[in-house]
Amino acid sequence: MATRNYSNHRYLDALKERVLVFDGAMGTTLQKMNLGAKEFGGEQYNGCNDCLVISFPEAVEKVHRSFLEVGVDVIETDTFRANRITMKEYGLQERVEEINQTAAELARRLADEYSHAPSYPFGALSPALPPEGEGSALSLRERNEVRERFVAGSIGPSGKLPSADDPELSNVSFDELADVFREQATGLLRGGVDLLLIETSQDILEVKAAITGIQKAFEQTGISVPIQAQVTLDTTGRMLLGTDMTAALTILEGMPIDVIGLNCSTGPEHMREPIRILGELANLPVSCIPNAGLPLNVDGQAVYPLEPEPFAEALLEFVDKNHISVVGGCCGTTPAHLKLLVEKLGERPQSGRPQSSDPRLASATSAMAMHQDPPPLLIGERCNAQGSKKFKRLLLAEDYDSILEIAREQVNFGAHALDISTAVTERPDEIELMRKVVKKLEMGVEVPLVIDTTELDVLETALKTAPGRCLINSTHLEAGRSKADKVFILAKTHNAAVIVLTIDENGMAKTGERKLEVAKRIYDIAVNEHGLRPEALVFDALTFTLATGDPEFANSAIETIAGIRLIKENLPGVLASLGVSNLSFGLAPQARPVLNSIMLYHCVQAGLDMAIINPAQVTPYADIPAEEKNLAEDLIFNRRPDALQRFIEHFETVSPESMENAAVDPTEDMTPEERLHWRIVHRHKEGVETDIDEIIVRETSEVLRNRHEVAVHTLNTVLLPAMKEVGDKFGAGELILPFVLQSAEVMKKAVAHL
Repeated sequence: MATRNYSNHRYLDALKERVLVFDGAMGTTLQKMNLGAKEFGGEQYNGCNDCLVISFPEAVEKVHRSFLEVGVDVIETDTFRANRITMKEYGLQERVEEINQTAAELARRLADEYSHAPSYPFGALSPALPPEGEGSALSLRERNEVRERFVAGSIGPSGKLPSADDPELSNVSFDELADVFREQATGLLRGGVDLLLIETSQDILEVKAAITGIQKAFEQTGISVPIQAQVTLDTTGRMLLGTDMTAALTILEGMPIDVIGLNCSTGPEHMREPIRILGELANLPVSCIPNAGLPLNVDGQAVYPLEPEPFAEALLEFVDKNHISVVGGCCGTTPAHLKLLVEKLGERPQSGRPQSSDPRLASATSAMAMHQDPPPLLIGERCNAQGSKKFKRLLLAEDYDSILEIAREQVNFGAHALDISTAVTERPDEIELMRKVVKKLEMGVEVPLVIDTTELDVLETALKTAPGRCLINSTHLEAGRSKADKVFILAKTHNAAVIVLTIDENGMAKTGERKLEVAKRIYDIAVNEHGLRPEALVFDALTFTLATGDPEFANSAIETIAGIRLIKENLPGVLASLGVSNLSFGLAPQARPVLNSIMLYHCVQAGLDMAIINPAQVTPYADIPAEEKNLAEDLIFNRRPDALQRFIEHFETVSPESMENAAVDPTEDMTPEERLHWRIVHRHKEGVETDIDEIIVRETSEVLRNRHEVAVHTLNTVLLPAMKEVGDKFGAGELILPFVLQSAEVMKKAVAHL
């Protein structure tokens, strides 16, 4: 449960004790009443269900009573579309607060009435209870528990999709959306709701805006209630713009909400997998409020086919099997559906929730574990105008399609996240450049973004543009804590993680002990004062270049490795990152990948979780020639005074071209079986089909095997042993996961050709 201060926490109190039941469909129930222009208050308002609370409240009251009579715990206000954007269609945009407050007051009156009077009997034995005064010494009033009923302020989508590329649907800013939801929430709060329900959400960025707007409404009214946030998924398990359930959970759970869940779109059958995910991963209570099945088009009308019995049974299974805390019905669900659900549910106590889970980042569509197995998480560094001339050139030309290709190339080489920096001296509009790049990449790649900027307004714009859960790069205490405090506030508001550098007012910490000292101070500020979780902090112990030969920095790599180890040992829960390429800055291009790769390997052994590096230039430790490995380790660990000179001299004789040629030389004298084995272990797809064809021709002509026998023999003697070698290196920490996956792709290609 959240630890915020609430002016009304009765809903959460009840939720601690038992599973709660929401009401059923408001919209489809009103449609069955065949209301006309008269009831809606005029032809111009015809079909606007939300304005019925003013024009014909009797209809809304009838719906509320129908569900309260069968024993539900929570009724939703008739305000699903009552926001400024959708109400403008009816010319009612100036009456938004009035409509929401009136709807809340109506629901509040009825909820209070049913909280203080008996209603339809509860529990599995309810149908067997005799009429009052018959067959029992206890009257129905005495046997029927009187319980509090709650009002949920319904906040549906605005009709906009801020994450999309569509010029009409996305022509609204984050701040504009937040204000739209602030206004609606203000009316609901003043009307007396017990919680605010963000429901049927189709764009995860809009959900973030709604949560932000609600916080502003809390400040404006002085009223604070719990927030229940529910997304809607299609039959593939994704939101309209592609967000899957794990990504939605990653993005929302660190924001100030109290319950997370699903509603609408499908019936319970298509919710099984996302509900399983929420049941296993969510720390918060989980809600599930499905339709009465997938709608069918019958004579132009939406018909919901799922009957009360299978509906109730499915939700009961979710409660018992997946530990769901809140159930109810959405489109097509009637009092009969909810009556049976209430009876079957009885007095189910709440199940416990996981107290912690592995930290994740997220793109707009997918989540990414911050702890990779094996580590590290690789942060691609080529979308950075400070470090990539090509990216800078494309940025200045505003060639965003080509920028997207750079991003995708890094992902293809194994990057788990992408560092984004748009600061260029030639342009003053870093904010707009960042906004456009983030917008392009969030819907174009499936990995999280790392927002790299020194400007707070640029950072805030990026966080308001990105639907996913980002990583901020970076903050420190070089100029005191003023700026760091502001970064942590933004991180808390937008549920971002933060890379923090071991720098304070005395400069960059140079020894392992000083790095830990600075890290402890930053930890105290971020966790104990700003309320960030330890796993939201990623400490960069920093490294200096070894290319200068300056004796002061001869042990700097050693101290960096020591700093990583000390921070991970003394600050449980935090992560460690490193801009590895800084170590080799100033060395020849052909020398840098080797030194970086060796440093990366030893940092991972010390506990490194993330590395900012060009993944295309990472070579597995096991693949580096022994001579180059020794030269690099002599330099990193300062094992001899001439280590730098020897390292430089070696790579002066190695040109980039010769390195590329050397990459193909090992296969020249190999048999086709040996080449195939080598390609799998070293992740080379090219030539796989040629090797297999050569094996097949030879085996069928010389050994007289048929094609099937050759395939089985090759699989057992070449392919499987090669993948076993990959697996052994993976287990020994000599290969990181992207390389394993690339080997698996080569294996897949070989098997397909067999």
